[in-house]
Amino acid sequence: MSHAIPATQKALFIEAPKGDWVVRSHSVPTPSAGEVLVRVEAAALNPLDWKVHDWDIIIPEYPALIGSESAGIVVALGDGVDNVKVGDRVQVTVFATLHQAEMNTRAAAFQQYTIAPASWVIKVPPNISLDQAASIPAAVNTASVGLYTSQSPGAGVGLVAPWNGGSGKYAGQPLLVIGGSSAVGQVALQFAKLSGFSPIITLVSPSNNSLVTSLGATHTIDRHQPLSTLADSVNKITSKPLTVVFDAISTAETQISGYNVLGDGGTLLTLLPITVKDEERIPGKSILNLQGGASFHPEHFKGLYAHLSDYLETGVVKPNRIEVNPGGLAGVPDGLDRLRMGQISGHKLVVRPQETA
Repeated sequence: MSHAIPATQKALFIEAPKGDWVVRSHSVPTPSAGEVLVRVEAAALNPLDWKVHDWDIIIPEYPALIGSESAGIVVALGDGVDNVKVGDRVQVTVFATLHQAEMNTRAAAFQQYTIAPASWVIKVPPNISLDQAASIPAAVNTASVGLYTSQSPGAGVGLVAPWNGGSGKYAGQPLLVIGGSSAVGQVALQFAKLSGFSPIITLVSPSNNSLVTSLGATHTIDRHQPLSTLADSVNKITSKPLTVVFDAISTAETQISGYNVLGDGGTLLTLLPITVKDEERIPGKSILNLQGGASFHPEHFKGLYAHLSDYLETGVVKPNRIEVNPGGLAGVPDGLDRLRMGQISGHKLVVRPQETA
């Protein structure tokens, strides 16, 4: 399959700290040894993207390109690449390849062509669209790090991963996911099911009950109820102590509520910086702030990525529901506004960079 590669492409830049978003021309990068060039057919929008812009974090210099996950077609190979070929459909996550303190214009998702190390791209099975595939990488990375890594910066609780013999290992043990309809929460529920946890409880809007139960949740708690009642709601479902609470929302309120409902020796996993105060801590209870890049957990990701395509093809892991945001790259700012205002629930926004006017 032949793909003509242009010299330039359209890309969405942040011009200055907290500044305007501008679509303009940008050179198409060339893959180095061990890298692939991907024509980006779908790029997902994440809460991280508006936070990077609004809070002026991670970006080392401006003008800047960002965007952390995408899917598309391999159009060129660097020297030594033999695990994929030109024409393959793949999904790419920037934070599988970069330390989280970096943003790199070659690897950013908000452009029409992006670079990725060949070892960290995943072939997309035929039953998954590229729009769906773009919704997968960051959520899968973060949920898997939380549950199946340990003993390194940003690591999680260190359960035995399903691909390492841990499938069904945790039968009869309860687990709580706060925000089960979020992108990360949806994957956390699916991994919890694969690991055998039961009951699998999630705090979620009732409008998303059918979604989360289809992914593995056995019990739901209405997120509109006061968080002060969370412990009572959990105790009505199980008398066993919670050893893992996965807080996929991670506000100050959800963190302290999730921490308080933990059993002795339990661990709270957060996606955002820890806000539980020292004076609120209880000896024996842990809090871990997750960081999902492969630079932190390379061996973990080798195992995960060796199995992820099969998990997707067999339906063991399902992609997020998606909504295509119109306008190509020019539609990203409006989409991020919707994320910023909390208007997206139970699905993920993606844009199609090739449709940029």
